[in-house]
Amino acid sequence: MTPLDKPGAATGPRTDRPGRRRARTGGRRGVPLPLLLPGLLALAFLLLPLLALLVRAPWHSLPDQLTSAEVWQALRLSLVTATAATAVSLVLGVPLAWLLARTEFPGRGLVRALVTLPLVLPPVVGGVALLLALGRNGVIGRWLDSWFGITLPFTTTGVVIAEAFVAMPFLVISVEGTLRAADPRYEEAATTLGASRFTAFRRVTLPLIAPGIAAGAVLAWARALGEFGATITFAGNFPGRTQTMPLAVYLALQNDPEAAIALSLVLLAVSIAVLAGLRDRWMTTTS
Repeated sequence: MTPLDKPGAATGPRTDRPGRRRARTGGRRGVPLPLLLPGLLALAFLLLPLLALLVRAPWHSLPDQLTSAEVWQALRLSLVTATAATAVSLVLGVPLAWLLARTEFPGRGLVRALVTLPLVLPPVVGGVALLLALGRNGVIGRWLDSWFGITLPFTTTGVVIAEAFVAMPFLVISVEGTLRAADPRYEEAATTLGASRFTAFRRVTLPLIAPGIAAGAVLAWARALGEFGATITFAGNFPGRTQTMPLAVYLALQNDPEAAIALSLVLLAVSIAVLAGLRDRWMTTTS
């Protein structure tokens, strides 16, 4: 009997371990220069404007800038409207994501494309579309005005609608992806035990997809907080009523650059907090 035939002789791991070591250390042998230089240029291109914002920030007057009445007014309005837009996206977007992920109907691909259209549509075009639909002379807005006396453009409610229009697709995509990854047999088992489809969705599906809903809600909230084009087109720029933080940055950049930088820093901090909050989910999904 040779040593290779002895019981307990582990030949596989001995031949596999060098290969595993090579696979693990292969990326450390060196980076090709044609990839290294463009990668570093891309990194500098993305980080340099943010570093310039930090370098040129008026740190000595930042507390006074952030505590001024105008800045606080825009900040409070942005937080309220972004939260309301996220709530609207949750109430309407989660059922829409379930329909796209769990039901079969003609034209589902077209509906999905239309749902994601605001992601690539210029926000100003979205604001114009909202005006044509919900304005006083719009397709639906004229009936809201004549029948119920409801006017949506250039109001705080109009800000919420504009932000929800551009933010809801983020939530729908996130929740639909989570639903497609979830096993539908849990819902089927609940229905065979006597639960209705809605009860199965509420008691079984929602707990399963809760992380996806949370991630989509955070993304939608961040997108609503930074919305500019659709808001200024559909809701205008009225301090205390429709002037959110992005609009305040645009206005302050013409009159008070230090206030514009202060507001930009707040938005930058919010964006970093959102990315930090979603990092664990991304790492779990890709690992």
